Amino acid sequence: MHYKTISELSSEIKAKKISPVEITQYMLERIESLDGQSQSYVTVTPEHAFAQAKKAEKEIMQGFWRGPLHGVPIGLKDLLYTTFAKTSGGTLLNKDFVPNFNATVVDRLERAGAITLGKLKTTEQAFTDHHPSVTRPINPWNAERWTGVSSSGSGVATAKGLAFATLGSDTGGSIRLPSAANGLTSIKPTWGRVSRYGVFPMADSFDHVGPLARCAYDAGIMLNAIAGSDSNDPTASNAPVPDYTANCMSNIKGLKIGLPENYVQAGASADVVDAWASTAKLFQALGASLQVIEYPESSQAINDWHTIAAAETALSHRSSYPAERDQYGPVLAAFLETGRGINALDLAEASIRRIGYREQVSALFQNVNLYLIPVLGGCVPTTGEWQSLAGADFAPYLQYTIPTDMTGEPTMTFPVGFDANGSPIVMQLCGPHFSEALLCQVVAEFQRLTDWHTYHPED
Repeated sequence: MHYKTISELSSEIKAKKISPVEITQYMLERIESLDGQSQSYVTVTPEHAFAQAKKAEKEIMQGFWRGPLHGVPIGLKDLLYTTFAKTSGGTLLNKDFVPNFNATVVDRLERAGAITLGKLKTTEQAFTDHHPSVTRPINPWNAERWTGVSSSGSGVATAKGLAFATLGSDTGGSIRLPSAANGLTSIKPTWGRVSRYGVFPMADSFDHVGPLARCAYDAGIMLNAIAGSDSNDPTASNAPVPDYTANCMSNIKGLKIGLPENYVQAGASADVVDAWASTAKLFQALGASLQVIEYPESSQAINDWHTIAAAETALSHRSSYPAERDQYGPVLAAFLETGRGINALDLAEASIRRIGYREQVSALFQNVNLYLIPVLGGCVPTTGEWQSLAGADFAPYLQYTIPTDMTGEPTMTFPVGFDANGSPIVMQLCGPHFSEALLCQVVAEFQRLTDWHTYHPED
């Protein structure tokens, strides 16, 4: 039951084969039984969940069906403001903070009829490590392995069957890296496609909110509910919102997929390169044409991300840091110190280079529809390996994620196999701005041919 897709579960709920109250009870019992070993939730919200479930059940019994999320239990990253639960942002500073309004995305999910099981752990204010007071989530595939960066709780809960889908956020890779570590399908939308109102910021011009799910269709269902303009967020795009699942049964014949060999082969292990090449051949078998492309040199862009993100993160914390320095963990505090020390001219130079880099990447789409790259260049690291770099040179693990946060383009992750350690191998397709519907279509077609997304860790 707990590994059903949203569309499978939704069909049963709509047909009254299972009630929202029954599935909510089942999931809450599963969380109580298993999350002690997974550590994905920071707060479970049974009272709120049951109230939502009873409302959904009454509406469905009366013939009022809101759509495919109606009565479906999900989880929310603890960066998203909720009036019904504390929103700590993974910090000691906000451990008792209860907002007086919901994030826009939370309200939209509730209007779609989704049931919130609770809030999921995040690294401290979405940076690279958890606050020392927080017990880190545990990778369900291998307890010694990393769970990805800030949306770690979201990744673990989705993979472990403790929610049918979750919301996360991505500033340097924090939707995609937890998806890679936990074998999930996810979308980092175009920057501005989803409102950030009521979401603790890390670095505003990089922050994206998006879904972590089990398949492309489910990710599209989630994005349908949360995408769109928002009067409370002037950076939320007014571009029309399509149905992201409408073409998920369509073939991809004639699609042009770019293969940036220079970019992939320079930074990925032989095993990852082999998996990448095999994935490309599967797309070719589905009717897509493959074209080798030259990806722009990205090392300077990654350095510029660090400069801009550090300055913007320092801005996000200016009211509490350094005034309340003792409330911060050492990794985030060091990053804030870096941000506070950045020279205005260096920041301006990095920002100008960012514009040029974005245009260089955008030019790739003159010749191809999408391009294919890994999420991680090697196997999922151990927790210890990641922690040794979390406050220092973490760029090698983010070399395939940071660049698309610099450009703001959308990407979609999807599992393609397993490495020698039994951990998932996950790729990502990247597209031009507002191409999320195409990404969902292409990955859905891939997932009809393959079954990697149907594998789950054992309880």
